[in-house]
Amino acid sequence: MSQQIDYFAIAPPLALAVTAALALLLDAFLPRRPRTRAALGLVTLAGVLVSLGFVVAQAAAGRTLGTFCVPPALAGTGGAAPCSYVVDGFTLVLAGLVLASAVVIVLMSMAELAGGDIPAGEWHFLLLCTLVGAVTLPASRDLVMLVVALELVSLPVFALTALRRYDGRASEAAVKLFVVSVVSTAVMLFGVSLLYGMTGTVHLSGLAARLGGQVQGMAGAPVVTVGVMMVVTGFGFKIAVVPFHAWAADVYQGAPVPVAALLSVVSKATGFAGLILVLTAALPGQAGTWGPVVAILSALTMTAGNLLALRQRSAVRLLAWSSVAQSGYVLAPLAVTGAVGAREAVGASVAYLVIYAAMNLGAFAVVLLVAGAAGASGWNELDDYRGLAFRSPAAGIALAFCLVCLAGLPPGLAGLFAKVFVFRAIVEGGLGWLALVMAVNTVIGLYYYALWTARLFTPAAPTPVVLRAAPALWPAMGVAVAVAIVFSLAPQLVLDLTAW
Repeated sequence: MSQQIDYFAIAPPLALAVTAALALLLDAFLPRRPRTRAALGLVTLAGVLVSLGFVVAQAAAGRTLGTFCVPPALAGTGGAAPCSYVVDGFTLVLAGLVLASAVVIVLMSMAELAGGDIPAGEWHFLLLCTLVGAVTLPASRDLVMLVVALELVSLPVFALTALRRYDGRASEAAVKLFVVSVVSTAVMLFGVSLLYGMTGTVHLSGLAARLGGQVQGMAGAPVVTVGVMMVVTGFGFKIAVVPFHAWAADVYQGAPVPVAALLSVVSKATGFAGLILVLTAALPGQAGTWGPVVAILSALTMTAGNLLALRQRSAVRLLAWSSVAQSGYVLAPLAVTGAVGAREAVGASVAYLVIYAAMNLGAFAVVLLVAGAAGASGWNELDDYRGLAFRSPAAGIALAFCLVCLAGLPPGLAGLFAKVFVFRAIVEGGLGWLALVMAVNTVIGLYYYALWTARLFTPAAPTPVVLRAAPALWPAMGVAVAVAIVFSLAPQLVLDLTAW
């Protein structure tokens, strides 16, 4: 049996893979000069933009694309031939989110690499490899491709984290991330093997067909339940939900700031994409099993993340625990998938992810500015931001806007609308207790976001941090903040994007 390949369908990850190879070759043959580092950054940025252009072209085509398909008889389905790689509305939104975020992260990387302490060729190659997996994962429609794409996202990040040589914190963060990722992958693979053993298929549509409404009467029902829980646990490590969250703060703080931004947005988005696909496309019939578990994990995650963020004095650690809390908000609508429908619940989660990406990347861009400043604390303390709005009005106002967005306060209405989307979904789904937990956590989050924002407008420390930003950092900050402003003024754009 031979499979036809639709190269237009796989064009976005293919363009990124070609760019990764080109970046590695250019780094091998070009002289090691500052101009070469800038050129490699521009090549990487061009590859990301070309890939984003292919995503836009696929959206303009207005049809679902599929490739790597097999006959229904071999896949265990009675309908159309299932495909391992499918480009639909969900795929396009997540791929667009990943690539738009990648534009900001590449610009931040160019600022990070300007000092010459990190090898630029390896950095851009590994970053592009991560993006290949991140773009592939939302299109994956079988368990094997899901696992391979998720690992392609995770493995290069270990090396990216440790590329800051002779930095003990970076090495420690890389080891912690590696151990956590290996454990999560092992747990998830065990769950995948159980599901495959009980159904005889790896395609998500085949799993849904064979498990839908039959599990309660199956002799192996407990095995299926264990498999479902292990898959959820594996993804729980990837997106840092409680109780699989302990690694987040140490890894974020030890990694270079662009890598922390990558973990908080791109890695988190792909982890949620995989979880959403498994739960809603492969296991909708088991919503009674995983729905309550997801609701409890969501409540615990948003609560633990916000409470731990209250105690932080480091900017990166605060953003890390804030990111954990945001995972709880994104997870909440998935708990009511059976009550409000998969389309509405998934739409609310993805809408929150889209808005969160813009405001979080803007905050990380300013954090990178302060972290790279002369005389800054090695831990990037919140006190380093005192008087930032007076010393650098553009950076101070940008960070203030992103923080009020994350808090959901005017004029940063993007964060408020994101929380409204999620709140509406869980109320309509009948989980009033979860909506109450979310409301309490939103109030808790207001405190530490407001405290950081207040520091921006207080008198500076006796020895203020001198800000010197690489030229690429200002466009990164501007793009992220501009998108957050657009979403604050026109939240309907997000709803239109996620209404596939």
